[in-house]
Amino acid sequence: MQKLINSINKLKKEKNAIILAHCYQPVEIDLVADFVGDSLALSQKAAQTKADIIVFAGVYFMAQTAKILSPNKKVLLPQIEAGCRMADMITYKQLIDFKSKHPNIPTVCYVNSTAEVKSECDMCCTSSNAVNVVKSMNAEKILFLPDTYLGKWVEKQLGNVEVITYPGFCPTHLQIRPDDVEKMRIQHPNALILAHPECHTTVSEMADYVGSTTGIMNFVKNSSHNEFVIATEQGVTDRLKRDYPDKTFISIKDNIVCPNMKMTSLEDILNVLENETNEIFVKEEIAQKAVKCIDSMLEVSK
Repeated sequence: MQKLINSINKLKKEKNAIILAHCYQPVEIDLVADFVGDSLALSQKAAQTKADIIVFAGVYFMAQTAKILSPNKKVLLPQIEAGCRMADMITYKQLIDFKSKHPNIPTVCYVNSTAEVKSECDMCCTSSNAVNVVKSMNAEKILFLPDTYLGKWVEKQLGNVEVITYPGFCPTHLQIRPDDVEKMRIQHPNALILAHPECHTTVSEMADYVGSTTGIMNFVKNSSHNEFVIATEQGVTDRLKRDYPDKTFISIKDNIVCPNMKMTSLEDILNVLENETNEIFVKEEIAQKAVKCIDSMLEVSK
């Protein structure tokens, strides 16, 4: 492995490249990553650097977002087959149909969506800023897509906005059920249960804390508690175990793994750096519309 790491680091320097790694990636990817975090924060980091090449260890929509925010940089996706099943649940045509059934209502899209979908929405959001984004729109009703569970969680947090959701979801988070929470309460009575808002509503309601990937990690960092049950993708649990060895972390159940996020290997990263393959392109007219959706979010998230 060390030989691989050395080769990657050498090429990064020679080609003025940076590597971004999402928290759901295999944990060994962190050994070559310049930045590790959630998808939007990574794209923002990339836009701020002077790198010529961005290697995004993540999934397709993340690399698209990086390209939208860094149009003059070359963006490479180590595994071109790494998609997002939630993002794939809504196409541009399906979005147009959804909006036509609910005319004259502002539209918010989760960052887990394609560039084409972003180009047709008023504002983008992440799981960490979704509540503030929806609140900032000062509307009685909002269309929210593609994740129905994040949308309904936002609706509950605000209480005074009707959030009309598209019926999309994360298949990985939906594997977590109320029975799993009840089981963990019995097996680990002293543990706090931390859940992602992509989980089913019934799970979120039972958790001690609900927040984004970054939110969960920050909660652990700032908590005096020593035992946690983690109700999100396995990559988060793996990193928490590594970063806080004095605390105890239990995955809420086995195999809470996003198969697309686990496709990337160090070999894939070396390959795209060597050959500069799997480059991501976004049509200019789509990118120009999509960046407005993202910029609107960034403006209210300052």
